[in-house]
Amino acid sequence: MSSFPGKVGLIQRVLPNYRAPFFNALGRVCDGGLFVYAGRPQTDEFIKTIDYLDDAKLTLGTNLHILSGQLYLCVQTGLSSWLSEVKPDVLIVEANPRYLSTRAAIRKMHQKQCPVIGWGLGAPPISGALAPLRNFSRKQFIHQFEAMVTYSQRGAEEYAALGLPSEKIFVAVNAVTPAPTEPIPSRPDPDQTESAQILFVGRLQARKNIDNLIRACANLPEGLQPNMVIVGEGPARAGLEDLAGQIYPKTTFTGALYGESLAEKFKMADLFVLPGTGGLAIQQAMRYGLPIIAAQADGTQEDLVSPANGWIIPPDDIPALEATLAEALADIQNLRIKGTESYRIVAEEINLEQMVATFLEALHRSVQ
Repeated sequence: MSSFPGKVGLIQRVLPNYRAPFFNALGRVCDGGLFVYAGRPQTDEFIKTIDYLDDAKLTLGTNLHILSGQLYLCVQTGLSSWLSEVKPDVLIVEANPRYLSTRAAIRKMHQKQCPVIGWGLGAPPISGALAPLRNFSRKQFIHQFEAMVTYSQRGAEEYAALGLPSEKIFVAVNAVTPAPTEPIPSRPDPDQTESAQILFVGRLQARKNIDNLIRACANLPEGLQPNMVIVGEGPARAGLEDLAGQIYPKTTFTGALYGESLAEKFKMADLFVLPGTGGLAIQQAMRYGLPIIAAQADGTQEDLVSPANGWIIPPDDIPALEATLAEALADIQNLRIKGTESYRIVAEEINLEQMVATFLEALHRSVQ
């Protein structure tokens, strides 16, 4: 892998612990160093953050959280001073206009004739009475960037629809783990007296639709009903535990797990299911050779999951989830075949190394 000769600044609203491997890997290929600025999440977000990076310089700032939900805004204090101190040659920012300090940071970089790279999910269509005004504002915001990195092909198409030239758009499929160096885990087929095991990993919040997964499993024929392991913490946990206790007691809630404890859950599972939004854990599950059931959401799911390694289902559709679970659990040999393809994809195509390579490409493009 090549390197970037300059000094790179990178601004995050918060720095989740799962992003540390990526930032460290990116830091190792920035010859002038990688300098990261991040604030703290709100307490009800249940995001585990970090205070230190091995291969990048992390500065922790202060986030001022304004309002909530669709009206949420964020101001990062101290950002201007950090930029003046670091003096990056290129700046990478989250392409989210709700982060009000970002616009000032972009202006400051451009005043010094230094490029800025956006990093975002995409720009889905806006509807409603204020749609023309909001689309105009979004287009102005997006066109400030010298390059744009997005997680999915759908995101790339959405940015292109706003008029951003295709040569400025780079797709770095979301990855949190490197290509595997160990062989695919060995999974014996469950015998007739055992149930298959399905796994969910993520924050426990309403948009994850974990309640749909519990209901779908409860609706399956008794002979297909799996053991279900739910890994994660979040505001929805108490309600989900109550629901599972009432209708699906074959559910285990472990709380948040990390490292080898989490790895063991991936190795013991037969199928990974993500019934709502998100997608980071999909790539991680694929690294352990798991087939995937994922709901359509922001586009990242479709770039990771195909009929060769799993199923994409409509969002918030319990009958579709139930039918897909029944199909998957009725044929364990097919699950193993799909899991092998998941492993191959992460080993050869979608991994941390490829994500870093795409960011390097965008860095080089931004200074041309």
